[in-house]
Amino acid sequence: MSVEFTDNSMKVKQALQSGVSAFLREAGGELQAQIIRNSRTDTGQTKGSYQYKVQEESDGGTVYVGSDMQNAIWEEFGTGEYALHGDGRKGGWVYPNPKARYNKDGKLRKNSKPPFYFTLGKKPNRPMHKAFIICKERLKRRLSNIL
Repeated sequence: MSVEFTDNSMKVKQALQSGVSAFLREAGGELQAQIIRNSRTDTGQTKGSYQYKVQEESDGGTVYVGSDMQNAIWEEFGTGEYALHGDGRKGGWVYPNPKARYNKDGKLRKNSKPPFYFTLGKKPNRPMHKAFIICKERLKRRLSNIL
């Protein structure tokens, strides 16, 4: 009796890598969409700036989801007295309003926005953290089905 051994390890590895790659793209898109749903909107700039990138490697890969806008950090962790870990500036601060309009003589126009704002900070909204919590179990199940 003879036994013939067929080595399909390369095909298995390729199929796994293909599945992992597809999953990472799917997970990145799902997390990005959930972050956008969780985001507050004023101008929509930060909300529209979230993206994902997949870095494929021979033994798997990584998906990065985030924004390159500074405001995304403030949305996630808060600022001032509302900072998530309590390490923000205390007592508030004043900042200029770019929408304030002045006359030629340098005086504030009658119906203009105020020239300065006072704030104690920005409360954290945590759109990325919330998206992770919402999607975590569903993505685990999806990866299990793919593999």
